[in-house]
Amino acid sequence: MNEPRPEISAAALIARLPRLMLRAPILVYRYSFSAFMGRQCRYLPTCSEFAEEAIETHGAWAGGWMAAGRICRCHPWGGSGFEPVPAELPPKAVWYMPWRYARAPKAEGARDT
Repeated sequence: MNEPRPEISAAALIARLPRLMLRAPILVYRYSFSAFMGRQCRYLPTCSEFAEEAIETHGAWAGGWMAAGRICRCHPWGGSGFEPVPAELPPKAVWYMPWRYARAPKAEGARDT
């Protein structure tokens, strides 16, 4: 049987609007340029998957900066490997210092400076 779909309030839609707006260029990239170039990302998940998940998990501001940092690390001399979206925000990350969201994960045993 068909159950009625819950109504989405206007306030909830407006709150999700920045996330949806950031998701649009990711989908355009994924289904246009990336489809022609091939999926050759050295990271897992791919940069577009990472960006989409980071924005969905942490919101447009923090997730957008995490995605920007990941894209900046994805270059011929950059790293590779498994780098999931962090479950929690970095401990010293605050909204007025967005570059702290984009930092690469530290290796085991590394000291925090």
